[in-house]
Amino acid sequence: MSDNYKKLNDRIQQAKLGGGQHRIDKQHAKKKLTARERVDYLLDEGSFEEMGILVTHRTTDFGMDKEIYFGDGVVTGYGTIHGRLVYVYAQDFTVFGGALSETHAEKICKIMDLAMNVGAPVIGLNDSGGARIQEGVRSLGGYADIFYRNVKASGVVPQLSAIMGPCAGGAVYSPAITDFTLMVEETSYMFVTGPNVVKTVTNEEVTAEELGGASAHAIKSGVAHRTSSNDVECLEDVKKLLSYLPQSHKEKARDLPFELKDEMRDVLEDLVPDSPNKPYDMHEVIGGIIDEDSFFEIHKDFAENIIVGFARLAGKSIGIVANQPMFLAGVLDVNSSRKAARFTRFCDSFNIPLLVLVDVPGFLPGTDQEWNGIIVHGAKLLYALSEATVPKVTVITRKAYGGAYDVMNSKHIGADFNYAWPTAEIAVMGAKGASEIIFRKEIKAADDPAKKLAEKEGEYAEKFANPFRAARRGFIDEVIPPRETRRKLIKTFSSLEKKDVSMPPKKHGNIPL
Repeated sequence: MSDNYKKLNDRIQQAKLGGGQHRIDKQHAKKKLTARERVDYLLDEGSFEEMGILVTHRTTDFGMDKEIYFGDGVVTGYGTIHGRLVYVYAQDFTVFGGALSETHAEKICKIMDLAMNVGAPVIGLNDSGGARIQEGVRSLGGYADIFYRNVKASGVVPQLSAIMGPCAGGAVYSPAITDFTLMVEETSYMFVTGPNVVKTVTNEEVTAEELGGASAHAIKSGVAHRTSSNDVECLEDVKKLLSYLPQSHKEKARDLPFELKDEMRDVLEDLVPDSPNKPYDMHEVIGGIIDEDSFFEIHKDFAENIIVGFARLAGKSIGIVANQPMFLAGVLDVNSSRKAARFTRFCDSFNIPLLVLVDVPGFLPGTDQEWNGIIVHGAKLLYALSEATVPKVTVITRKAYGGAYDVMNSKHIGADFNYAWPTAEIAVMGAKGASEIIFRKEIKAADDPAKKLAEKEGEYAEKFANPFRAARRGFIDEVIPPRETRRKLIKTFSSLEKKDVSMPPKKHGNIPL
């Protein structure tokens, strides 16, 4: 073997060891996989083609010229997941704690550029202590180079971020710009400033887990779209999520084989209670409509009064936005509005049809909501659904009250088909509240005000607590028995497959951010 062949082989072996066996052992002791183990598990066996394995940093300050690691703390390249091309980077915590350097950033930027050029998803496996402080502004510039590409790639190819260790400071903004962020419980965290800085500035005592752990971001902030108990489960979620998505904005998600039958679902018939104030679980409605066990929920623990996620209908990928009567009666508020708006815009970017299931009593009242901008946040959902040009179908299962009726993909904002169950109630408000306003004088003058209110409430409900008046005006295309919903939706979405709508020519709209 010639010297150069031996040098090549030695350097590749060194690169594969990352920061050395002792650091690999430390990574395993934390119940974390190494960067290479993560890539190997994520991609189809033997499909990974690594790029930049011999890259090293260029820093000579602070004794860095004596610490050289091939690959410079990040594994980059391309491979396949279930036969589909993807580009991937995995930060290696065993090398300088995964800290980002100028060359580390260049490797990531290179695969992002290639992904955009060929039209393939980008998957980032983040495990880094932040910017490499020995490089100063060069490492900060590297982050900005990545952020810029995240923005350019947005809406062009799907971008998925798995947070599998620390992700702090400026590093958090790359995942924030990507389409979906997945976190591992107890071993990952994200925050702009850490617990020590928080204590110094605000005098708050908080742990890294409390401040920016997976649970905090899944429940409180909404930064995390999914959480997993370990690295393997997280990588499985990445694979499953990808299965619902297309390669790029120029394509549609792959269909799965499906044999059409009668598609009636009797389980849907008695899900909506007789009482308008009694809750029921919208997950049961979703389960009765979609292909069996195909629902992949997003933001499960955040803003639980609305449900969003991917599913399959007759083998085809769809996005679902649904009010959840089990939480806050399914009311729209600040968090649920922005949650649904973000999901809607993603689906529209990547040609994924939208099914909207409606049972909404209105917007949540109160000073907290008003002072936190419910007007602007509610407008985000209105804007997103109005702007979306993918097939959009609505099914009203029960309440559709007030402005929330308009916002939840009504006919008036561009829905292609609007269906209602016989249990649907479409009105400005509930029968009791409406009667108290409309018949105030009559009720006040009555010998028995309570009896008169009940009488007028029944009168109002007779007129509006049903879908037929809206159907007469064409605001509802058809009132359908619940058991026919799945069959109807399969046919409806099939009829919309060739939908082609363009928005007015413009640089871009100004969504109320």
